[in-house]
Amino acid sequence: MRREILVASLLILALMAAPAGAFSADNLVIAVEEDGSAEITFNYTLSWIERIAVFFKIAEPEQELKAALEDALGVPVTVTSAEIDVAEFMVQDFARVNSTDGGNVYLTPGLDLTGAQAVLDRYWFAPLVEADFSPDLTVVRFPDGHEETFSGQSAIPALSHATA
Repeated sequence: MRREILVASLLILALMAAPAGAFSADNLVIAVEEDGSAEITFNYTLSWIERIAVFFKIAEPEQELKAALEDALGVPVTVTSAEIDVAEFMVQDFARVNSTDGGNVYLTPGLDLTGAQAVLDRYWFAPLVEADFSPDLTVVRFPDGHEETFSGQSAIPALSHATA
């Protein structure tokens, strides 16, 4: 009994003394399709503790990002692919498409990624993680190839783009 308490105490001390890990949002690419749907690719870097949580299936980053996207966008999001450092999603009704005589006008919603922090805070290891939900680079790509880019922003404004 004493030995187990000693081992548990040492583990707790080791976790307290270990440097905090960091979740880092690297790149976010939103590819808007002609019908207004979007393919979203999110590249990120996990901390050592998050990698352990993923390994033991305690946390699933793609599901957490899916929940954050659904909350921010207000529409269903489907996970199409998930790896240790990248997740891909499909959003059917991402942009509103208005037809005009010369083409289409695409209206994308604003996207605030700070809601992902609330999802992270539900986990026991949240105090050990310093999260940065501001992608180094965010690209919104429209069907005609036009791109809007943002650097280091956790909130992306609503956009409007007309195609010819």
